[in-house]
Amino acid sequence: MLTARRMNFIISGIGLALLPLAWTAHLTVHADVQPTNSLPSPYRTIENWAKLPTGRPWGSTAGVTIDPKGNIWVAERCGANSCAGSDLAPILEFDPSGKLLTSFGAGMFVFPHGITADHDGNIWVTDGDGKDGKGHQVFKFSPKGKVLLALGKPGTAGDSEDTFNKPSAVAIAPNGDIFVADGHGGNSNARIVKFSREGKFLMTWGKKGSAPGELNIPHALAFDSKGRLFVADRGNNRIQIFDQNGKFIDQWQQFSRPSGLFIDKNDLIYVADSESGSVAKDHGVWKRGIRIGSAKDGSVTAFIPDPNTDPNYTGTSAAEGVAADAKGVIYGAEVGPKDLKKYVKQ
Repeated sequence: MLTARRMNFIISGIGLALLPLAWTAHLTVHADVQPTNSLPSPYRTIENWAKLPTGRPWGSTAGVTIDPKGNIWVAERCGANSCAGSDLAPILEFDPSGKLLTSFGAGMFVFPHGITADHDGNIWVTDGDGKDGKGHQVFKFSPKGKVLLALGKPGTAGDSEDTFNKPSAVAIAPNGDIFVADGHGGNSNARIVKFSREGKFLMTWGKKGSAPGELNIPHALAFDSKGRLFVADRGNNRIQIFDQNGKFIDQWQQFSRPSGLFIDKNDLIYVADSESGSVAKDHGVWKRGIRIGSAKDGSVTAFIPDPNTDPNYTGTSAAEGVAADAKGVIYGAEVGPKDLKKYVKQ
């Protein structure tokens, strides 16, 4: 029985008869999803809370994560939108007051992008471009910056078992398996790659396209409490949900065009839309901002709007990466504005 309350699957130009029976058996189908633009925003914004060393400006910060201690880690692009040729350290750790605790990774990255902390406090970072023999890799660091594992071949773009092409994000399953969102549009890849905790290739799924299970800019990853993998399929303006073997489960469009994705231990989901109506003009009826809801049923309950409402703006705006700590404080990593915002409940 179809219900209008669950906005889990949209058929856009694809007839049900063309979908495998295994998919159609459990999908809730709707003709349309209305923009979730007018939800309450029970948050206030705190700016300039995270302090960089004197004289160092903020660069683009596509990724942010929270470690088991509650500290905030960002992948910052060396005061610009690239670390190529820079000697600055792009991986930064702050305490909740904004004090810089740790920095490392100088000279290692071209385009630091996705960042996540695992259950042991190790920090995983993707390098989403390649230049001068660097990039197209995924690194596992100790909290002190020691490289514990490196996936991919430095500076080599590819789609084999041991190469990536602009990897955007990495997520670690409860058993330690590694999942990489490989691709960032253009001629790059559009797939998910799975490795064992030791870095052994296990499988890959996905290809460029818009059908269920296909991908277009898999930009962020997160696991819910059931171990389902949520993929921010940005180019298709949707979240896709898979099991850990790549089986398609569902897709949601009610969270708009997802650049950033974070799910906390209570299955609250935080989704950052930094491109609707600016980079993605065809998605202009949706407002940019951070949407908060439930990873259990897909409901959207709150919305932090992008303060930039200029209809002629054409860039990435407000938060692209998003994370939330155990107290519900939200952190937004901004590429266009080059900042790291904090959002607290009023």
